[in-house]
Amino acid sequence: MYSPKRKTVTMKQPSLKKKKLSDSPPTPIPSLPDDLLISIFARVARLYYSNLSLVSKSFRSLIASPELYETRSLLGRTESCLYLCLQEGNPDPNPLWFTHCLKPDRTLTKRTRKTKKSRGNILIPIPVPNPPLAHWSGHASVGSNIYFFGGYIKNNVPSSKVLVLDCRSHTLREAPSMQVERLDPSATVIDGKIYVAGGNQDEDTESLYPIVIFDSKTQIWDHMPIPYWEQNWGCLSRSAYIEGKFYLMIGSKVMAYDREVGRWDFVGYQMGRCWLWSCNCVIENVLYCYGGAFRWYDTDLRLWKNIKGLKGLPKFGKNVYVKLVDYGGKMAAFWDNRVPPTSSEDKYKTIWCAVIALERPNSEEIWGMVEWYEAVLTVPVSYEFEHALAVTV
Repeated sequence: MYSPKRKTVTMKQPSLKKKKLSDSPPTPIPSLPDDLLISIFARVARLYYSNLSLVSKSFRSLIASPELYETRSLLGRTESCLYLCLQEGNPDPNPLWFTHCLKPDRTLTKRTRKTKKSRGNILIPIPVPNPPLAHWSGHASVGSNIYFFGGYIKNNVPSSKVLVLDCRSHTLREAPSMQVERLDPSATVIDGKIYVAGGNQDEDTESLYPIVIFDSKTQIWDHMPIPYWEQNWGCLSRSAYIEGKFYLMIGSKVMAYDREVGRWDFVGYQMGRCWLWSCNCVIENVLYCYGGAFRWYDTDLRLWKNIKGLKGLPKFGKNVYVKLVDYGGKMAAFWDNRVPPTSSEDKYKTIWCAVIALERPNSEEIWGMVEWYEAVLTVPVSYEFEHALAVTV
C-alpha cells in the first residue's frame, strides 16, 4: 500500500536577542505639580536643599518658597540648622554668613589613615541684604529667626537698633528698637521672650545694667527690675537660663534670679571664672564652655567639671578660638587653628566643625561622643568668628 510521506514543517524561532536600551526612544519624565514637589521636599533633610537647588530653576524657587517651610512645620519635619558669621579684624559693614550643608557631589576623601572618611559637611555662603548688621551685637535665635541687639557699625558708636534675620528666606528686617544703646549685650531666650542685659555704658542711668525683655510674638518691650550694682563690676556681661533660674554675670560676679519667688541670689565667683572669656552655650539646662578644655557647670556643687570621653576629637592648639552651639540637643563646635602665618603666602586658614552627642548617666558626670568632625571652610586669615548659633526651620 502506498503510504505518503509526511512533510515536516519547520517553524521559525523568534530571535532571543533583546533590543538594546539605547535603541529605544527616550521616555519623557512628566513634570510633577508644585504642591506635590513641596510635599516631597518637606520630607527631605534641609542639609540636601543645596543639592536639590542645583537640579533646575523651578526646584531652586520651590526650595526658597515660604510654602515649603509651612509644610515642614505642619508635617513636624522641622530641624536645627547651623549658622556661622565671620567678620574681618577691622569690622566690615557686610559680614559673611554661612550655613551648614552637604557637598553636592558627596565626594568622600580620606583625611588621614587614623580618621574616618569625610562625610561631605561644608559651609556655604548665604547673601544677607541691607541694612548692614552691627559688629559686637547681642544675638539670640527664636524659631527660624535670629535677633541682633545693638552693637556698632562704625566709629565705635553703640546702637539701639534691633534687626531680625529670617533664615527661611534669608531676608533682613527691623524690629522695634531698644530705649538705650548697647554694645556687646547678652541675650537669653526664655519662653519665647528675649532677655537683653549689659552693654550699657551710660553712668547717668539709675542702673548701669538694666535688663529689658523683648516678646518675639507681640514685638513689645518690657523691663525687669534689678538691684543697683557697683560700677567696678565692668561692662562685659553673660547670661543664661538654667533650671528655671536666670543667671547673669557682669565682671566676675554672678547673680541668679528665681522667677518663681522673684528674688536675686548671689551665686559666687567660681562660675564666672570660666564663663567670662570662654565661648559657651546652654544645652538642656546645662551650661557648657571651652577654655582649654570642654567643661560643664555643676549648679549643685557650684564648680566646673571636664566633659568625659570626646574620643577622636583632635587636640586644639594654644591659640585656638572656639564657638559652641546648641545643635538640637547636641553640641556643635566651630574652631580655627589661628596659627600665626609662617610666610607672606599664608593668606588662608581652615575652619573646622564637630558635632558631639552628650549623655549624662548620673548627676556627677557628662560624657561626649564625637559623631563627626572635619574641615568645613577655608577663609582669609583676617576673618574672625562673630556669631555661631542654630535655628529651627
